[in-house]
Amino acid sequence: MKPRIIVCCLGETGYKIFRLLRQQGAFVVGVNETPIKGEGSDIIVGHLRSASTLLAAGIQGAHTLVLAGSDDSTNLAILMQAQILNPNIRIINRLFNTNLGDRLDQTLPNHTSMSVSALAAPVFTFAALGNRAIGQLELYNSYWPIQEEWIHDQHPWKGQTLTELWADRSRMLIYYLPINTKLDLVSAVIEGKQLQTGDRLIIASKPDVHKPKFSLFQTLNKFKHSLEKFQQHSQSAILVILCLLITIFIATVTYVSINLNNSIVDSLYFSVGMITGAGGNEKVAENAPESIKIFTAIMMLVGAGVVGICYALLNDFVLGTRLSEYLNATRIPEGNHYIICGLGGIGLQIAQQLRANGYEVVVIERDTNCRFAGIIDALKIPIIKGDASLSTTLESANIKQAEALLAVTSDDMANLEIALSAKGLAPKIRVVVRSQDPQFALMEQQVFNFETVLNPIEIAAPAFAAAAIGGRILGNGITADSLWVALSVLITPNHPFCQKRVQDIARSVDFVPLYIETNNQTIHSWELLSFVLNPGDILYLTIPAHRLEQLWHPLTSLFSHQSPSGFAVAP
Repeated sequence: MKPRIIVCCLGETGYKIFRLLRQQGAFVVGVNETPIKGEGSDIIVGHLRSASTLLAAGIQGAHTLVLAGSDDSTNLAILMQAQILNPNIRIINRLFNTNLGDRLDQTLPNHTSMSVSALAAPVFTFAALGNRAIGQLELYNSYWPIQEEWIHDQHPWKGQTLTELWADRSRMLIYYLPINTKLDLVSAVIEGKQLQTGDRLIIASKPDVHKPKFSLFQTLNKFKHSLEKFQQHSQSAILVILCLLITIFIATVTYVSINLNNSIVDSLYFSVGMITGAGGNEKVAENAPESIKIFTAIMMLVGAGVVGICYALLNDFVLGTRLSEYLNATRIPEGNHYIICGLGGIGLQIAQQLRANGYEVVVIERDTNCRFAGIIDALKIPIIKGDASLSTTLESANIKQAEALLAVTSDDMANLEIALSAKGLAPKIRVVVRSQDPQFALMEQQVFNFETVLNPIEIAAPAFAAAAIGGRILGNGITADSLWVALSVLITPNHPFCQKRVQDIARSVDFVPLYIETNNQTIHSWELLSFVLNPGDILYLTIPAHRLEQLWHPLTSLFSHQSPSGFAVAP
């Protein structure tokens, strides 16, 4: 019997996860506070935090609990109630607070925290870089974009053998759907199957790390730009200082001219002291005519006003916002950068990934008290505080010279307005838009001809479903309504894969091996297929989700014609 999976909080994300699990044949029960139209006994209606509701859903006999609500406190309350009723249950917890999620993962042995933002951000990042990814795969401590190649008559891979593609280390073959036959990928690779029109191939490509090149011209241009920005932000302070210097100069010349015995230094010294209020060498004016004394009094008043204004402006420039605005403005790239509009969870993740890959980033955020502003400042990413839908704000981010713009605020209408404004200023710029409504996203892309319109929930829900089915999930995707997952497998002495050749078990179980970690080295390509697994090896593979039932039946014979046996999963 398949293990019971309970999905709590059937909002937009939870209901998507629930339907995906049911579509894959999992024994799944939903829990929601209100009935859902068209659903029957598979949905338990009741108070989410109530023990009676969880008991009615079968919590005591359940294998996995998925907490899909958007409120961290509600998910945490359900988690504690579930732990009391079933201490051994696996919990997949959707959390916005990633720090809390990390603490829970360390504290609870069967707890896995997941974030919609963290799962969706890589796909947004790949789209901004011009890569039409349908998902991501975590390999070698980096994210590889996943793409679906549909072979057509003009496709460059038509007629090419899968054997040639398999040997290319810059990509990994994930899944294969031939048009006319039911042939698994490993068998197709070994037999040298040629790709033909209608075949579909899922691949993961090695991510590119951008390495900026030093350019003397760009350095000089940036220095010139910094001077212009300095002049712009310090113009008022410079004018007041200039007025102060002119006032001192007039006073000095006056005192020298009335008495040639006064040296220039003495006159300057008295003028500065008199105007600033510090005093000093008053004999310069003591024996002067009354008109000069009146002039001195006037200069004292004028000087007090000029000095006061000068101190105020300098204080504002150094300690106020003007200096930070200047420094922020000088960090804005002149071109080939990426503009992120909206510093929420997804915007933060995108900025971190782009910066980690060596790309220059500018963030536009209208909330001056944004909780993630400190993280962005630590990354030395410039933040423009303003409305990204305004042309002046976008122009201050050098929109016309940017590579791409990502509109990822939590407001769909705001994202649409930002994207249209960007296209109006820079028609050729690549625009990636976030949309919460899948149907609206499709129409938005078709009507306005945006490069990509993505729904974070559509991207993240399969990962939650895959994690609920079992294993340490490294990636996932949907091909022809079939969910497949990538995961790592620890080979133990009693494991059914132990002492078996990879290509033999791959063809029998219908999984695709990616690589093997053994004795502090990795095994790839053709050596991977002929490798014999030993205890302690970790096998990375992709497999259809419905095959993961074998995780719970480790005693079934591996090479039987029924359902293949299970395997241990790396912690």
